[in-house]
Amino acid sequence: MANLQLRQSLTLSQQLVMTPQLQQAIKLLQLSRLELIETIRQEIESNPILEEEMDVEDERITGGNELELIDPWKLPKEGVSEQAERESDWEAYLSEFQSRWVEDTTEDREYPSFEAFTSQKTNLYSHLMWQLNLSKLTEEQKRIGEYIIGNLNEDGYLIVSIDELVKMTGHSKEEIEEVLGVIQNFDPVGVAARDTRECLLLQARFHKLGNTIVEKIISEHLQNLSNKRYDLIAKNLKISVDEVLKAVKIISGFDPKPGRRYSDEHTIYIVPDIYIVKVGDDFEIILNEDGLPKLRINPFYRDLISQKDSVDEKTREYIQDKLKSAMWLIKSIHQRQRTIYRVTESILKFQREFFENGIAYLKPLVLRDVAEDVQMHESTISRVTSNKYVHTPQGIFELKFFFNSAVDGFDGKAVSSETVKEKIREIIRSENKKRPFSDQEIVEILKKHNINIARRTVTKYREALGILPSRKRREIY
Repeated sequence: MANLQLRQSLTLSQQLVMTPQLQQAIKLLQLSRLELIETIRQEIESNPILEEEMDVEDERITGGNELELIDPWKLPKEGVSEQAERESDWEAYLSEFQSRWVEDTTEDREYPSFEAFTSQKTNLYSHLMWQLNLSKLTEEQKRIGEYIIGNLNEDGYLIVSIDELVKMTGHSKEEIEEVLGVIQNFDPVGVAARDTRECLLLQARFHKLGNTIVEKIISEHLQNLSNKRYDLIAKNLKISVDEVLKAVKIISGFDPKPGRRYSDEHTIYIVPDIYIVKVGDDFEIILNEDGLPKLRINPFYRDLISQKDSVDEKTREYIQDKLKSAMWLIKSIHQRQRTIYRVTESILKFQREFFENGIAYLKPLVLRDVAEDVQMHESTISRVTSNKYVHTPQGIFELKFFFNSAVDGFDGKAVSSETVKEKIREIIRSENKKRPFSDQEIVEILKKHNINIARRTVTKYREALGILPSRKRREIY
């Protein structure tokens, strides 16, 4: 029988512990610009020690109207001192922290309310309900209409069946179909259809094209129409290809997603985190700090903690804790901006030909290359380049755009995958629309440009670019 005993042993080991400050720095590093601004706003609200610098004087404006480009790393870093980092003497840190108090000189003026110059965009639901309320339907029929309109998707299609509407409303199938027929005649034409075929048929009948070749093609040969098999449509309908082409030209003017024109989705505009500007024969890197709150320590608490006898011990500990949090936030933001600057500087060094000449000169680049150049870990580079955008002479790009895989060339030189995609786009753009290139033909053309890739890779890149296959790109008329 085994003898069970309890023993104590001492083991020494090393492990990486992420402090709350390090976690905060990593979190700030991977935030987008808008998320960073929101995080800073939340910190200002929760930490009374922090406040936003209210000085509206723009120190970048020089004599005249010229805007001087200031290197942010040549500016003094306020609030970050070695002594404060050691957390040994808070009073000394506060005495070093230079802050300015700016009086609010804003005059009391009456400004128009925000609602006075903004308007709400009409969406599909409100547009259809407006027409429903103006219709001559009874109150019961309008109630059915509300259920129908409420079950339309953003494309304008009915996403529930008639049987489901029967259960929802408690009315008969015939009553629901009658109201549905009325709504299908509302603007936009084709709304409340149950599929693409019905949507196009509604539009054809609205244009008085019922019982014509247009209606027959939509109702019986929609698949062949999608694949541009006009010869099969002509054969089945026993008409000439020219007649089919005339009908196809009319159908191509219909809208398969009528609800989209009333979409209430808002365009999201990208604000670059950094600018790369060509000055002479060189490039300048400029951090975009417009709209980024400038943080400082509240002078009231700075003076309060320096007076040792004016506050009790608990208050003093609370202020010191908030001061420590504020200092780390300021330091983390400085470190975030500095890291973004260094990574962008490294990308500029590797991809200089791209910034000079365009996407065709983009080189293969991986995270490891930049990580070794700036002496950081690959995971840090990945966080820095996520959701960060740079404005360049070639356009606005996400920082991750500059990292792409390599494609082998016949001469041993590697080409970036983005360059290959751009080359495929150029080949398709210049092709004969009556006889577009197949993927295999594109492979042969790329070989002439010293690019060696398989047909399936061309297919993958073409689909990534959102380009249709050759049979669907073909234009006969």
